[in-house]
Amino acid sequence: MTVQTPARDRQPGKHIRQWEDALSKHYDDFCTYSQESLQKFDDEAVHQARVNSRKLLTLLSILDPGHTAAGDLYASFKTAQKRLGKVRDADVLIGSFRKRRKKAKAEGADKTAQLLKAVVRHQKGRRKKFRSRLAAELPELTGERLDKLWRSFMTRQLPALVAQRDPNVIMRELEVAFEQKKKRCKALFKNPQTDPAEAFEALHELRIAAKELRYTASAADFALDQKFHAHESIYKHIQDQLGEINDKRVWLETLQAIGREELDVGKKTWNAFTESLRQEVQEALHNNEVVPVADSTQIVARS
Repeated sequence: MTVQTPARDRQPGKHIRQWEDALSKHYDDFCTYSQESLQKFDDEAVHQARVNSRKLLTLLSILDPGHTAAGDLYASFKTAQKRLGKVRDADVLIGSFRKRRKKAKAEGADKTAQLLKAVVRHQKGRRKKFRSRLAAELPELTGERLDKLWRSFMTRQLPALVAQRDPNVIMRELEVAFEQKKKRCKALFKNPQTDPAEAFEALHELRIAAKELRYTASAADFALDQKFHAHESIYKHIQDQLGEINDKRVWLETLQAIGREELDVGKKTWNAFTESLRQEVQEALHNNEVVPVADSTQIVARS
């Protein structure tokens, strides 16, 4: 549970202008990139809209962890982030498999290139659905209603919330939560007999914890003590390592969910490529510096 700053230690006017500037910048960027996203679904615009929605959610969670003062505002940003995230994740996956296809063609692996082309085509169909939903919902999420909620929050609620919250307390709590999740991950991956689904889910939760620390350090840097100023780069490095494992794992699961028959590829080509993805997951697990893995071969093989 988040501990509030004792009343005697609170400084009602401290950082209020910095909070206003930070929130306003991310809100303006979110609205601008959201509009650009709807014009041509530019992948960078989608990415930036998602990033700024994430930073807004982070700052609102610091100020209002129970989402009681800014519940409707938080919910709007959260829904927008989910819709943007679906499109962004599809963009990343498609981009990755396109690069793999290009490499396969250059190496003369025509059957693998055909498999990858089929995967890209299948995922583009899914992305089209995500884009349609984004186009239908994002205008409402970023329109006049959101502006009204935003103005009310900034003028009526922000000053009191800033006076009551201390981002440094939040950072310490997030550090403790991260270390607890890390300890659990280490225990799971230390045992080769651990259920792979449980191990990878714990690793996913650890990645999310690292992301929370990174975004909090970035979004609230103006209000944090000096000792937290390096946290953005520290936890970005951790998130990147765990993200590489997660991405490769998701790619393998996506391929398996589609199925060989749906993609109309030969069994030999299918087995060779899925095995190469398993080896990539295994290598990413073995090379990560966050959670030591006793035997990545066994864990990946049983997943």
